[in-house]
Order: sequence, then C-alpha cells, then structure tokens
Amino acid sequence: MVLTVDIGNTNIMLGGFVSNEPVFVSRISTSHPKTEDELAIRILEALSLYGIKKEDIDGVIVASVVPPLNFAVKKAVKFIFGVDALFVGPGIKSGIGIRCDMPSSVGADIIAAAVACRELYGSPALIVDMGTATKMTVVNDSGAFIGTSIIPGVMMGLDALAKETAQLPKISLELPEKVIAKNTTDCMRSGVLYGNAGMIDGMIDRINEEFGRELPVFATGGMASTVIPLCKHEIAIDEYLVLKGLNILYRKNQS
Repeated sequence: MVLTVDIGNTNIMLGGFVSNEPVFVSRISTSHPKTEDELAIRILEALSLYGIKKEDIDGVIVASVVPPLNFAVKKAVKFIFGVDALFVGPGIKSGIGIRCDMPSSVGADIIAAAVACRELYGSPALIVDMGTATKMTVVNDSGAFIGTSIIPGVMMGLDALAKETAQLPKISLELPEKVIAKNTTDCMRSGVLYGNAGMIDGMIDRINEEFGRELPVFATGGMASTVIPLCKHEIAIDEYLVLKGLNILYRKNQS
C-alpha cells in the first residue's frame, strides 16, 4: 500500500492506495506545533482507526505547502515505516510540463492535482482546489500546467468577517434558506457560500475567455462539496484529486 500525505495549511490528509482509489482517507490538524514523535503517534492512530498496520505500507509520498513541517514528517515516516518519504518538488518525474515564470515555486499540491487531472480525466482542464486558499489551475491541451489563480479560501473569509468586525459572530457554515437572508447568521452564510460560488462562476468565465474556449472543470478540496453545488457552471467534484495525483506520482517515480 502507498501512503499519500498532503500537508496543507489547515489539515494533513493521509490516503492509502493499493490501486487508483483510496482505501482510506484521514485528516490530522496542521495547526498545532508537532515534533516527529507527535506526528508519528498521530499517523499510527489514523492507520489504526482504519485497521491498517504499519507493515501494510510499502512507500510514502508527500506534498507539502508547510515547509516547517517537512523535516518532522520525514523523520516520523522513517521512524514508523523504515522508508524514506518521497517529497514532491524539483527533480521528481511528473510527466507534465510546468510553464510559468518560476517552476520551482509551484505548490506540490497543485502539481499533484494537475497530474491526476491529466491522467484520470484528460486535458485541457480547469481545476478548482478549495482548501485554505481556493486555487484555480489550468492545464493545456498537452496536460502542461500553465498557471493558477489563488484566492482567499472560504473559511479564511468567514474567519475574517468574525475577527475584523465588532458585531459579526463566529458561526458554523450551513446553507441558508435564501440568498436574501433575514438574520445575521444567515446573512453571513449567504455571503460566504453564494458569494464564493458566484466568484468561482465569474472566474471560470474569465479563464475560458482568456484560454480561448470552454474548459471542463473539476473541483477538489475540503470545501468543494459545500460550495460547488451552488455554482451555475457544470463542475465535476473529485474530493481526493490531490491524493490520487500523489499516488500516480509515486508509481511514476518507482517505475
């Protein structure tokens, strides 16, 4: 089994693969400082929760956008499984071109999502990754990454409303009955959810116009299943696109 690890600013996602679909997916909070021992404990707990033994893991691949955690994760993986984790970065064989000003600056999660999209769904395509930030990535006809738009994420906007205003409270994010809401909580929910959906629709139109034709759109990330159904464009959701891309990258670099 291949263990895929996606280290994001909010969560660390773990996914186990024996083929193209994850056997399990687990999330660990990124927010608390962690030593390699603490990370090792959390990883083992996650595996145990799904009945996975450490002996079942043959290899580990990591995509990280939180560099301070990389060393601790590397040490934890070596300690638990006795293998060196493969990190997505310069030098890894991805099978796709990266056409931008600074290829080394492209996030590992963006590369993994682009690889998965090309391999599983074809290209060209537009990928909407709704995590801590919302990233809208374009891959061209040959499957090469040609650019991304990065937007403050859904929860980032919601947290900012509560933090930066005197009278708006912290709320849970649930779908309000109407866009024109009647109370403070639903007004905030309407603005955040329908506002993000409208933003995504508008960005899709602008990206299609700049690209020169309409692109198929695929969405992933923790907020995708909440916001994407509110969009007016046809958008397919694949919640584990980044983990699937990591699994593909691992196998490409083992062959």
